[in-house]
Parts: sequence; structure tokens; C-alpha cells
Amino acid sequence: MVRLIAFLVGLGFVVVAGWSLGNGVYAFATQPREESVEHQFHLQPEHASYSFDGPFGTYDRQQLQRGFQVYKEVCAACHGLSYVAFRNLEEIGYGEAEVKAIANQWQIEVPDIDPKTGEASTRKATPADHFPSPYPNEVAARAANNNALPPDLSLITKARHGGASYVHSLLLGYRDPATYRNKEGEPVPTEVRPGQGLHFNPYFANLNIAMPPPIQSDGQVTYADGTAATRDQMAKDVSAFLTWTAEPRLENRHRAGLATLIFLLFATVLSYLAYQNVWHSAKRKVRASGPLDPVNLAKSHEASREAGIQQ
Repeated sequence: MVRLIAFLVGLGFVVVAGWSLGNGVYAFATQPREESVEHQFHLQPEHASYSFDGPFGTYDRQQLQRGFQVYKEVCAACHGLSYVAFRNLEEIGYGEAEVKAIANQWQIEVPDIDPKTGEASTRKATPADHFPSPYPNEVAARAANNNALPPDLSLITKARHGGASYVHSLLLGYRDPATYRNKEGEPVPTEVRPGQGLHFNPYFANLNIAMPPPIQSDGQVTYADGTAATRDQMAKDVSAFLTWTAEPRLENRHRAGLATLIFLLFATVLSYLAYQNVWHSAKRKVRASGPLDPVNLAKSHEASREAGIQQ
């Protein structure tokens, strides 16, 4: 009786599970997925070409220095680079004296403890320090930005799909929601238009971003090397710089990958030549094997005789 009850309970579970699965499959096949408004107006990042693209790509040091200048003059007031130290700037072409000057003149001082009083204080940065956050903590950051938290930019190109192209598109992607139209020519519904303190950007995931347009006009930054500071150029340069902050060893990985491919190709050719040299004269011999093989059959008869078994 117990087994019958257990069987019926199990059968009931199987029937319910099968019904749920069948109902789900039917609904998936007959009911098209409804797209959200955000999906209808969201745009994928536009591809931007960089010198570090591809397996043989390298960083353009001049571009990285221009990107750092854009970060310093436009982005650093709200966004930190907590995983990058001032001394790392030597890797993009700055000299030791220049790095010391940049650290000493940085607009945000480094939090410290006064050794005489033990109280919290600040001091000028040194090359060994990491870039300080513009805010003492998350609460202060949200209070200064309408409850929005400006992300740290050290790894932003690794944390966002599209990498540098996403940052480039986002910086240049601000639109007027009143006049913007999607690919189907549809206007932005009133209910998803940005509220107070928000800005419409179709490259942002939910269309509305708290960050105001950081790059607003050509010539906002004056490049030291004389490059024309167009909006596109500034966005591209700072995107390249943020790629370097996220992947400072990218060139090393490319070189290591190329050396590994060359080694594997050489080892493959060498192994094939060695195989040909050792086994070129050997012929593969296939011997019949099994219970009817003469050798095995003789061994079987010998074992039977020793055991006194008549065959």
C-alpha cells in the first residue's frame, strides 16, 4: 500500500512537471516576446578604431597622454582611478620629473593621518600614491550627485560591454528626448523621458543617465601636442586612456601570444619531422587475435591438459 501511494505521488509530480514544461514551451512558441521601451530605443556602441585593436595592436603613447589630459581636466572632478598610481604614468611616456609634478599639483589631496595629533588630514600626492577619489566616501559622492554614484574609471572599459567603443559612444551620445527618434521613427514616450537631474542617452542601458554631458564643445581641452581637440577626438583619446588603465599589460600579452604561436608552429613542424625520421621505415603489422588465433588456441589446449580436462 505504501509503495502504491508513493508511486501515485511521484506520478503526480511528473504529471505536474510535464504540464508546466509543455505549457511553457507552448507559450514560448506562440507568444512573441514583448520588447521593453528601453530595448526599442537603446543603441549598441558604434565601433571606433584604435591602435591597440587586434592581436598585434599597441598603444599610441601620444594618444594616451592626450586622454590623460582629458581625464584630468574633464573627468577627475567626479571619477577616481583607484587602481592606478601616479608612477604608472611613466609607462605612457611621462618622465620621472613630470610624474612628480603631476602628483604634487593634483587638485585632490591624498587622505592621511597627522603624525603629531593623530587626526585625519590630507597631503600632497607623491608618485607612489594611487589617484585619490574626489569624494571621501560613497555617502558624500551620492550627496553631491543627486544620489547617483559616479563609478571609478580604472576598469570601466572592462566592466562595460563594448569597452572603449562604449565609452566613446556614451560620451558623444547625448540627445534631446523631445526630438529623438529610434530606427522605426518613433518618438520617445513621455513616461521614459529623463526626470529632474537626468539626461537622455540612448547608449546608456536604461536611456537616462545622471552624468551631464562631460564633453560639450570642440576646444574644451587644449592639447599640448597641438592636436585639434574636437569632441570626437577628446572622446576617443580618453577612451584609449581608460583602456590602458584597465589593461596596462595588453602589449605584453600580445607579444607573449605571438611568441607562443611561433613556438607552437615550430614545435609542430619539428615533431612531424622527428616522427618521419624515426618511423619512416617501420611498417604496421596487424596480427589476428582472438580465441581462434592458433597461438591462443594452443595455449588454451595446454592449460586444459594440465588441468586434466578432456577436450
